[in-house]
Amino acid sequence: MAWDPQHKARSRQRILRTAAQLFALHGYEKVSIDQVMQEAGMTRGAFYAHFKAKNELYAEAILEAASAAGGKRPQDPCSRDQLIARYLSKEHLEGEQLHCPLAFLVSDIAQRDDQVRDTWTRVFRGLVNLVRREDEQDETGLNSALQRVALMVGGVAIARALNDDALAQKLLESCRDGAMPATDRRETGDSRPNLSRRQ
Repeated sequence: MAWDPQHKARSRQRILRTAAQLFALHGYEKVSIDQVMQEAGMTRGAFYAHFKAKNELYAEAILEAASAAGGKRPQDPCSRDQLIARYLSKEHLEGEQLHCPLAFLVSDIAQRDDQVRDTWTRVFRGLVNLVRREDEQDETGLNSALQRVALMVGGVAIARALNDDALAQKLLESCRDGAMPATDRRETGDSRPNLSRRQ
Protein backbone atom coordinates (compact mmCIF):
# COMPACT_ATOMS: atom_id res chain seq x y z
CA MET A 1 0.00 0.00 0.00
CA ALA A 2 1.39 3.40 -0.98
CA TRP A 3 2.01 5.99 1.72
CA ASP A 4 -0.07 9.17 1.55
CA PRO A 5 1.69 12.44 0.62
CA GLN A 6 1.49 13.72 4.22
CA HIS A 7 3.35 10.66 5.50
CA LYS A 8 6.12 11.17 2.94
CA ALA A 9 6.40 14.86 3.84
CA ARG A 10 6.60 14.04 7.55
CA SER A 11 9.27 11.40 6.90
CA ARG A 12 11.31 13.85 4.86
CA GLN A 13 11.01 16.46 7.61
CA ARG A 14 12.16 13.96 10.23
CA ILE A 15 15.20 13.06 8.14
CA LEU A 16 16.08 16.73 7.63
CA ARG A 17 15.79 17.66 11.30
CA THR A 18 17.82 14.64 12.36
CA ALA A 19 20.49 15.36 9.76
CA ALA A 20 20.65 19.04 10.67
CA GLN A 21 21.28 18.17 14.32
CA LEU A 22 23.90 15.52 13.56
CA PHE A 23 25.76 17.64 11.00
CA ALA A 24 25.86 20.62 13.37
CA LEU A 25 27.31 18.52 16.16
CA HIS A 26 29.73 16.34 14.18
CA GLY A 27 30.32 17.85 10.72
CA TYR A 28 29.77 16.39 7.27
CA GLU A 29 32.52 13.77 7.21
CA LYS A 30 31.69 12.17 10.56
CA VAL A 31 27.99 11.66 9.82
CA SER A 32 26.88 8.83 7.54
CA ILE A 33 23.58 8.23 5.80
CA ASP A 34 23.17 5.13 7.96
CA GLN A 35 23.57 7.20 11.13
CA VAL A 36 21.02 9.77 10.00
CA MET A 37 18.44 7.15 9.07
CA GLN A 38 18.99 5.10 12.23
CA GLU A 39 18.61 8.21 14.39
CA ALA A 40 15.45 9.12 12.46
CA GLY A 41 14.06 5.62 13.06
CA MET A 42 14.05 4.68 9.38
CA THR A 43 15.90 2.33 7.03
CA ARG A 44 18.74 3.32 4.72
CA GLY A 45 16.61 2.35 1.72
CA ALA A 46 14.04 4.99 2.66
CA PHE A 47 16.70 7.67 2.27
CA TYR A 48 16.67 7.42 -1.52
CA ALA A 49 12.94 8.05 -1.70
CA HIS A 50 13.73 11.59 -0.54
CA PHE A 51 17.33 12.46 -1.51
CA LYS A 52 19.75 11.51 -4.27
CA ALA A 53 22.96 11.82 -2.25
CA LYS A 54 24.45 12.89 1.06
CA ASN A 55 25.53 16.31 -0.22
CA GLU A 56 21.93 17.06 -1.26
CA LEU A 57 20.77 16.12 2.25
CA TYR A 58 23.50 18.35 3.72
CA ALA A 59 22.43 21.37 1.69
CA GLU A 60 18.75 20.92 2.57
CA ALA A 61 19.57 20.26 6.23
CA ILE A 62 21.30 23.65 6.33
CA LEU A 63 18.09 25.29 5.14
CA GLU A 64 16.04 23.28 7.63
CA ALA A 65 18.23 24.37 10.55
CA ALA A 66 18.16 27.99 9.41
CA SER A 67 14.39 27.92 9.03
CA ALA A 68 13.93 26.42 12.50
CA ALA A 69 16.26 28.99 14.05
CA GLY A 70 14.77 31.94 12.13
CA GLY A 71 11.76 34.11 12.73
CA LYS A 72 9.99 37.20 11.53
CA ARG A 73 12.07 40.17 10.51
CA PRO A 74 12.60 42.43 13.54
CA GLN A 75 10.85 45.76 13.02
CA ASP A 76 12.23 47.60 16.05
CA PRO A 77 15.48 47.77 18.04
CA CYS A 78 14.13 45.63 20.88
CA SER A 79 13.17 42.78 18.53
CA ARG A 80 16.60 42.85 16.96
CA ASP A 81 18.18 42.94 20.42
CA GLN A 82 16.20 39.82 21.34
CA LEU A 83 17.42 38.05 18.22
CA ILE A 84 21.04 38.95 19.00
CA ALA A 85 20.66 37.91 22.64
CA ARG A 86 19.14 34.55 21.73
CA TYR A 87 21.81 33.87 19.12
CA LEU A 88 24.71 34.78 21.41
CA SER A 89 23.43 32.73 24.35
CA LYS A 90 24.51 29.66 26.25
CA GLU A 91 21.22 28.03 25.26
CA HIS A 92 22.05 28.37 21.56
CA LEU A 93 25.57 27.11 22.18
CA GLU A 94 24.62 24.08 24.27
CA GLY A 95 20.88 23.55 23.85
CA GLU A 96 19.14 20.67 22.12
CA GLN A 97 17.29 22.81 19.59
CA LEU A 98 18.46 22.94 15.98
CA HIS A 99 21.64 25.00 15.89
CA CYS A 100 22.35 27.74 13.39
CA PRO A 101 24.37 26.21 10.54
CA LEU A 102 26.27 29.47 10.03
CA ALA A 103 28.15 29.15 13.32
CA PHE A 104 28.10 25.40 13.80
CA LEU A 105 29.25 24.49 10.29
CA VAL A 106 31.45 27.45 9.38
CA SER A 107 34.72 25.50 9.47
CA ASP A 108 33.20 22.66 7.45
CA ILE A 109 31.60 24.61 4.61
CA ALA A 110 34.77 25.73 2.79
CA GLN A 111 35.54 22.08 2.04
CA ARG A 112 32.15 21.32 0.49
CA ASP A 113 30.87 21.57 -3.08
CA ASP A 114 29.23 24.59 -4.72
CA GLN A 115 25.70 23.40 -3.99
CA VAL A 116 26.36 23.34 -0.26
CA ARG A 117 28.33 26.59 -0.25
CA ASP A 118 25.59 28.33 -2.24
CA THR A 119 23.04 27.21 0.34
CA TRP A 120 25.20 28.38 3.25
CA THR A 121 25.69 31.74 1.51
CA ARG A 122 21.91 32.12 1.11
CA VAL A 123 21.45 31.49 4.83
CA PHE A 124 24.17 34.03 5.65
CA ARG A 125 22.48 36.66 3.48
CA GLY A 126 19.19 35.83 5.18
CA LEU A 127 20.60 36.51 8.65
CA VAL A 128 22.14 39.78 7.44
CA ASN A 129 18.73 40.84 6.13
CA LEU A 130 17.10 39.75 9.39
CA VAL A 131 19.26 42.04 11.53
CA ARG A 132 19.16 44.92 9.03
CA ARG A 133 16.24 47.25 9.71
CA GLU A 134 14.08 48.94 7.10
CA ASP A 135 15.84 52.27 7.72
CA GLU A 136 19.27 50.72 7.13
CA GLN A 137 19.09 49.91 3.43
CA ASP A 138 22.05 52.08 2.39
CA GLU A 139 25.69 50.97 2.21
CA THR A 140 26.35 52.06 5.80
CA GLY A 141 23.41 49.96 6.98
CA LEU A 142 24.70 46.93 5.10
CA ASN A 143 28.17 47.34 6.60
CA SER A 144 26.68 47.57 10.10
CA ALA A 145 24.58 44.46 9.54
CA LEU A 146 27.59 42.53 8.24
CA GLN A 147 29.60 43.54 11.32
CA ARG A 148 26.82 42.41 13.65
CA VAL A 149 26.41 39.07 11.89
CA ALA A 150 30.17 38.49 11.89
CA LEU A 151 30.19 39.02 15.67
CA MET A 152 27.20 36.72 16.10
CA VAL A 153 28.45 33.86 13.94
CA GLY A 154 32.09 34.23 14.91
CA GLY A 155 31.26 34.54 18.60
CA VAL A 156 29.27 31.31 18.69
CA ALA A 157 31.77 29.44 16.49
CA ILE A 158 34.74 30.41 18.67
CA ALA A 159 32.86 29.87 21.94
CA ARG A 160 31.98 26.38 20.75
CA ALA A 161 35.67 25.58 20.22
CA LEU A 162 36.78 26.76 23.66
CA ASN A 163 37.16 24.28 26.53
CA ASP A 164 36.93 27.03 29.16
CA ASP A 165 33.25 27.61 30.00
CA ALA A 166 33.85 30.91 31.78
CA LEU A 167 35.85 32.29 28.86
CA ALA A 168 33.22 31.10 26.37
CA GLN A 169 30.48 32.86 28.35
CA LYS A 170 32.54 36.06 28.54
CA LEU A 171 33.10 35.89 24.78
CA LEU A 172 29.36 35.55 24.13
CA GLU A 173 28.67 38.55 26.38
CA SER A 174 31.33 40.65 24.67
CA CYS A 175 30.02 39.79 21.22
CA ARG A 176 26.49 40.60 22.38
CA ASP A 177 27.71 44.04 23.46
CA GLY A 178 29.46 44.59 20.13
CA ALA A 179 26.55 43.37 18.02
CA MET A 180 24.16 45.80 19.67
CA PRO A 181 23.99 48.93 17.49
CA ALA A 182 25.41 51.96 19.32
CA THR A 183 22.27 54.02 18.63
CA ASP A 184 20.15 51.40 20.39
CA ARG A 185 22.51 51.38 23.36
CA ARG A 186 22.16 55.16 23.69
CA GLU A 187 18.38 54.81 23.79
CA THR A 188 18.74 52.72 26.96
CA GLY A 189 20.87 55.44 28.59
CA ASP A 190 23.72 52.98 29.03
CA SER A 191 26.89 52.23 27.11
CA ARG A 192 26.18 48.49 27.48
CA PRO A 193 23.00 46.79 26.26
CA ASN A 194 20.39 46.07 28.89
CA LEU A 195 20.36 42.30 28.59
CA SER A 196 17.56 41.87 31.13
CA ARG A 197 15.02 43.51 28.84
CA ARG A 198 16.03 41.27 25.95
CA GLN A 199 15.72 37.85 27.57
